[in-house]
Amino acid sequence: MSSINKKISVLLVDDHPVVRKGLQTCLARHDNLKVVGEACDGIEALAKAKELRPDVMLTDISMPRMDGIALIEAMRKEMPSVKILVLSVHANKDYLIKILKAGALGYVSKEAPPEVLCKAIQQVNNGQKFVSPELAQSALVEIADDNGTPTAANPLTEREQQVLVLIAEGKSNKEIASALDIGVRTIETHRERIMRRLDIHSVAGLTKYALTHGLITLDGNPPRIPPPKDIP
Repeated sequence: MSSINKKISVLLVDDHPVVRKGLQTCLARHDNLKVVGEACDGIEALAKAKELRPDVMLTDISMPRMDGIALIEAMRKEMPSVKILVLSVHANKDYLIKILKAGALGYVSKEAPPEVLCKAIQQVNNGQKFVSPELAQSALVEIADDNGTPTAANPLTEREQQVLVLIAEGKSNKEIASALDIGVRTIETHRERIMRRLDIHSVAGLTKYALTHGLITLDGNPPRIPPPKDIP
């Protein structure tokens, strides 16, 4: 069979059977893609890859026994010819950098439309890197804000402090985006990163943090945050 007509063989790796079933259904609609097997964790994936010799391994990151990062590193040593594409809910630069350094060629969000996933598989199979646009945007925002140099004493950038104040005031992501004149998706990224950096995962907890650190007050006085700058 010529390389033009040859189907791309894909091994699915995810610890959720429903996700694997959905991926099978999605990829089956494309004549040039063929799912040759599936695995529920990294250890099973290694064994299946040696047995099935897929062109592309499509894997999650968070899995039991052996996670996606460890799997990628093992595959690069034992089966470097298999192209690896990560499909994950994680959307920050730390994961993106880790998976690319480990040896994966692509990174796609689980929220991406099917056509983006199929395009990513084909591009990775050709040896090209692929990062879905929303993940690339989130990473760029985070990298740009890292230039704000948060410290242990002040773990948030100026923009994150502005977003935190508006969250504490009860504003929605859409209202915050409008107030700061940036995209809603960018606000979602800021919110996720604020919660991760502070290890606080509720609005009530964020409000308490903002009060405790003087970012908002109960007497109506202006909060102690820097004025907006030309930052993402």
